[in-house]
Amino acid sequence: MADKTVDRGPWTGCAVMFLQSLCPGVNLLSLFKDREQGKFIVFKVIKLTLIDSAGGLGGYEILKVHDADPFLGVEVKFEDVAACQQFLESYSSGAVRQSLSQHACRLLTLPQEFTVETQLKASTHILDLYLDKLELCLQHIHLSQPERLRDEEIEHLEEQLRTQARGPAPQPTPITQEEGPVPSHCFKFQNKVFEDRMLTAGDVQSFSNGVGRQWKHVGRALGKSCRALKGLAIDNLAYEYEREGLYEQAYQLLSRFIQAEGRAAKLSRLVKALEDCKLTSLAENILELQPRE
Repeated sequence: MADKTVDRGPWTGCAVMFLQSLCPGVNLLSLFKDREQGKFIVFKVIKLTLIDSAGGLGGYEILKVHDADPFLGVEVKFEDVAACQQFLESYSSGAVRQSLSQHACRLLTLPQEFTVETQLKASTHILDLYLDKLELCLQHIHLSQPERLRDEEIEHLEEQLRTQARGPAPQPTPITQEEGPVPSHCFKFQNKVFEDRMLTAGDVQSFSNGVGRQWKHVGRALGKSCRALKGLAIDNLAYEYEREGLYEQAYQLLSRFIQAEGRAAKLSRLVKALEDCKLTSLAENILELQPRE
């Protein structure tokens, strides 16, 4: 359905997601307003949630994060109807709140489960009232065109994220000799050592949620060392699962890799492919589960 809708031509729209923490002692608005580090962490939580729920890094941009006391307002411009539709489906199913909770717990190092109240609006329309009518929600968002360009503050936060994803600058002298070799059952990513293992269902889900339209590029990178993904295999997957959307295409790609490679379908190979495709933020998101310092 989403792919057919894209053929309508250029499509833009705007929606505002309002967030309020329901956890005592955790005020998202205060964190974003009062502390530079808190501002960055809250923004990263929002950005990672959008990556999870809108199918990757493309098709939308955050224009502004503003004070809507007691809520924190996040104004999002959608530039692709498929990304907007996937976000709406994630929001309707509760996946957006779940993603917000998971990222907030990890990045804010909260001792308790994080719960958040959300509201989604397009202009004066509260979309929470129409979530069972996807086309109507898309229409309201499309009619609500953005009235501003992206804030300079958001540009600064986005650049901070890009800098963090690139990792620290190279050291003038090599440190590998002092550190010793990486164990054979481990691999290195951004100066951290991780224990290598077979890919899990959780890895497949995280990859499928976050890779978006870049899944083909990752597939071709994996195909350099996987016979099952060579030749027309990637294009055949795209055609076979076109109706199911980007998540299913990415899911089937990694599932086919695991099926073909068996015990050799290792985490290190996926991370290397993501690095080759400059998707370090997605690799970081997957790897932050089990780092080994």
